[in-house]
Amino acid sequence: MTVPVATLQSQYGITGTVYYGYRAWGPNWPYNASWTKGSSAGFVGDVDAAGNRFNPNKLLIDPYARELSHDPRTPSQTSDTVYASGPSYRTLDSGPAAPKGIVLPEPTAATGSKPTRALKDDIVYEVHVRGLTANDPSVPAAERGTYKGAARKAAELAGLGVTAVEFLPVQETQNDADNADPTSTTGDNYWGYSTLDYFAPDRRYASDRSPGGPTREFQDMVKAYHDAGIKVFTDVVYNHTGEGGPWNPGDKNTYSVLSFRGLDNPEYYELTADLQGPVDNTGVGGNYNTYSPVAQQLILDSLDYWNDTLGVDGFRFDLAPVLGNTCRTGCFRYSRTDPGTALNRITAAMRTRPAAGGTGTDWIAEPWALGNGSYQVGNLPAGWSEWNDTFRDTLRRDQNAMGIEDVTPGQLATRLAGSSDLYQDDGRAPFNSVNFMVAHDGFTLADLYTCNTKNNTQPWPYGPSDGGSDHNLSWDQGSNAADQRKAARNGFALLMLSAGTPMMTGGDETLRSIRCNNNPNNLDSSANWLGHSPTADQSTFRTYAQRLITFRKAPPALRPAAFHSAADNNGNGLGQLDWFTPAGSAPDGAYWSSPNNHALALRLDGTELGDPSSAVYVGYNGWSGDVDFTLPSRGAGKQWYRVTDTSTWAEGPDQVASPGSEALVGGAGTVYRLHGRATLLLIAK
Repeated sequence: MTVPVATLQSQYGITGTVYYGYRAWGPNWPYNASWTKGSSAGFVGDVDAAGNRFNPNKLLIDPYARELSHDPRTPSQTSDTVYASGPSYRTLDSGPAAPKGIVLPEPTAATGSKPTRALKDDIVYEVHVRGLTANDPSVPAAERGTYKGAARKAAELAGLGVTAVEFLPVQETQNDADNADPTSTTGDNYWGYSTLDYFAPDRRYASDRSPGGPTREFQDMVKAYHDAGIKVFTDVVYNHTGEGGPWNPGDKNTYSVLSFRGLDNPEYYELTADLQGPVDNTGVGGNYNTYSPVAQQLILDSLDYWNDTLGVDGFRFDLAPVLGNTCRTGCFRYSRTDPGTALNRITAAMRTRPAAGGTGTDWIAEPWALGNGSYQVGNLPAGWSEWNDTFRDTLRRDQNAMGIEDVTPGQLATRLAGSSDLYQDDGRAPFNSVNFMVAHDGFTLADLYTCNTKNNTQPWPYGPSDGGSDHNLSWDQGSNAADQRKAARNGFALLMLSAGTPMMTGGDETLRSIRCNNNPNNLDSSANWLGHSPTADQSTFRTYAQRLITFRKAPPALRPAAFHSAADNNGNGLGQLDWFTPAGSAPDGAYWSSPNNHALALRLDGTELGDPSSAVYVGYNGWSGDVDFTLPSRGAGKQWYRVTDTSTWAEGPDQVASPGSEALVGGAGTVYRLHGRATLLLIAK
């Protein structure tokens, strides 16, 4: 049913913007003509045998509202009790306090021409839209931490080499109360993984907070990135909502009733077999009912709106296996192939970007959740790329846990070459592996190499935060600052030189630290925002990162559309991908499988892919001492030239040579001494 705005205005005497919400009755609370706001007239129970939780005293958010007026909790509305059911709260009228939907005309702002670049060619930069500029003195004060402020950083990120910015959740979430006490983490929600409205851009991130302002400003931001050639990805949370779960263990009556729960609880949430509580594979209150056609349609409509109207190019799905669940009640049962899952309906309804690039959408999954059967790395359907934590943990173990959790050369090679064990058997490609060393969830790149354990209980502004993994595969490199920077250079180099789609986290390029807090989900503070006054060492690392990114974009062999083989397809004596021991020979089975071998090299033949550079050589020494590498053939008439050596002796602004200034090393048979825990990159020319 559609009601013209003019009708609402005339019928109810509204002048100006229309704000609205719903009151709903149902079997557990049928309509009674004597009901008034704050009464119990008609009440039967907080929940019935079918799982219904209707309560007309709770003004409900329209799940399709294009913007919300405010969050349930604000600096002046600090309690959630007015939104609750249960004997103590069911008759409280939430109308005056509740968020209202805003009736808006269809958005018309331009979002620019979408980049059509293949995902394999992207450099993904994960960052919080608020944290990007909240602490940036170059941005006008009124625009810091906003979409408008973020738009100002498009050119800078393009200069770094970023081709896709991946924003943490920007759909409306409970964060207005973060302002209640700006020097405390109590009750704060910085990351934003508790969505209240799947269509509304978060109002707190807008400098223009007038009705329609957040939508226009978000579109303007997208246009700024598109104009700079950068895709915009957003993190989306369709596995659970901001309504949460039961207030008290064992209490089936007391729940927040904000939106979905008060409209159709058993349709929007997956309930237990007795329909009295939620199934929870998310750890934050209960599963969104992703196998319900009604709930799925909302997901599709939301994605379509963000993709087509707001201009978003791709999406990263939080706890994505929940969207592969085939249970509507009482269980978790993941399926890769069931066409009725949300994962498969999404790619059936919306075009996936082709492997070679073109129009379409990039789909990225966090391929794990909580509970048995929810870890699905390497098992997402066709069309989906995945955060590859196996890549992350293998490289972390090799760098930071030698002698404790050893890695064999074979395991390392599999990760560097695109994780064929995870993505080749089902017809996917190396770029479907989104490689990363760190992400928002866990240590920063700097902290990965400067912290032995988490420190989440420290005082504001670096904490306190709860949770966080105790198994971080981190190491402080013996507290040696130079070695810490070298380790970060190695981690970043291995990320950029591996087959797959590399993702870095905002601030990696300047070695941002949160002083060992590995779960700063509630930390809306200057410590968790990006810094903009780098030290000399941080500036040097930024140059290093920028030049490595630039290098990655040059040889196509570093960004393969298919898995490399050892075949010599053009008869030049070089395989597409060849592996070497430090002695220059091919590793045998014993070498591949021994955790006592800590050095490995690879050579890519670029001519197989039309690369003007005939070969790329990467040598990696994970051992603490020096290792001599005998260089292999480099192609007829070519010599090896050094692009970078991550060793401490080379640290400086030119540690990665600019194109044309690479240092001559020599030809085949040349012995190169690579210092301990270092990476060597050569090109043939």
